[in-house]
Amino acid sequence: MSERIEALRRMLEKNPDDPRARFGLAAEYEKAGRWHDVVEQLTAYLAVADDEGNAWGRLGRALREIGREEEARDAYRKGIEAAARHGHPSMAAEFQEAIDELNELA
Repeated sequence: MSERIEALRRMLEKNPDDPRARFGLAAEYEKAGRWHDVVEQLTAYLAVADDEGNAWGRLGRALREIGREEEARDAYRKGIEAAARHGHPSMAAEFQEAIDELNELA
């Protein structure tokens, strides 16, 4: 396990509600292709953070990677809503494209 992952896990042991550490850990798991761990960390992050859309998109990708397509669509939809609220139209468009791709595969 990488030193960065271990450091972030120690930070979360001390403060389980630290959204930055949780998001950072999810990003490290994403780099390692540990998709179930990504889902776990981003779900916890989104429970405490007002995300602008990025985490929803990452969650959608992770869910797609583990074959949970309907949940991925839902995450992308929530990402579109968050991106629109925070003035990120290109992010919202990217998530709509991801939904369209999932729909084509169905």
